[in-house]
Amino acid sequence: MPTTSHLHPPAPTWTVGDVTVHRIDEVALPKPTAPWLLPNATPEVVSQAPWLRPDFADEEGILRLASHSFALEINGLRVLVDTGIGNGKQRANPAWDNLNTDYLKRLTAAGFDPETVDLVVLTHLHTDHVGWNTRAAGSTWVPTFPNARYLTTRTEWDYWAGTDMEEARRQMFRDSVHPIKDAGLLDLVDVPSDGATIAPGLRLVPTPGHTPGQVAVELHSHGESALITGDCIHHPVQMLHPHLGSCVDIDPAQAIASREDMLRKLSGTRTLLLGSHFPPPTAGHVIPEGDTYRLAPVPPHVPS
Repeated sequence: MPTTSHLHPPAPTWTVGDVTVHRIDEVALPKPTAPWLLPNATPEVVSQAPWLRPDFADEEGILRLASHSFALEINGLRVLVDTGIGNGKQRANPAWDNLNTDYLKRLTAAGFDPETVDLVVLTHLHTDHVGWNTRAAGSTWVPTFPNARYLTTRTEWDYWAGTDMEEARRQMFRDSVHPIKDAGLLDLVDVPSDGATIAPGLRLVPTPGHTPGQVAVELHSHGESALITGDCIHHPVQMLHPHLGSCVDIDPAQAIASREDMLRKLSGTRTLLLGSHFPPPTAGHVIPEGDTYRLAPVPPHVPS
């Protein structure tokens, strides 16, 4: 009988110093997602950046987007950054409703059995970043990573705690956030403007705007670095036009400012940018191009 690893080959990876970053795929997001999420990224805009095709946009100029997590081990700490949409959850967005993917099998095949994860970093508390926080156990939702600390920012928690949420978002908190809090696994961290080190080689960098407490996740190892975007940058087209915002940005002007700051700091450096919704090849270096930027892709290593 084939093993799980044969059914699910090891995940695509990138090397940062002595850290291996694994992309744990959940699902490619359906074609209507991008025109809804980034309504001003029209085919005409996409055509201004030939480098977006064929990986980041299709032949019609429609952007490609994906849902995945990043798993890594740094200085002995086993870390998962964001947890996707999740299986079997009632969602208002039909593309997210009652998914049934092999995400957990892929995570395990990459060497990260859920029991072995030490830290889950939630860049922000949106539905497509917290779904695998929990899994179904009969009629209840229990923590998927029972031995992990789940971490988000205090600013993010306080914002949603004080917001009159619509029912769909309340449902998401009931099935994917409150169970980890009730289990005593959720930690809130204060992140000052210059960032916060949460473990050796691992930092949270504030990127407010999409949500008030959103962070990017920065890795450092042996002189090399990488940055996981969260939703500060949804898609590489926003490097061409940093003012292109998401329809769900809570503070659009602040989101633009955070994105411009991120791109300016990364431009021309060797820091590897890992996009939380970028389709394959998912990662690259930010290159200056005139008065804006483009992504120079860095393909992952895909084990044979």
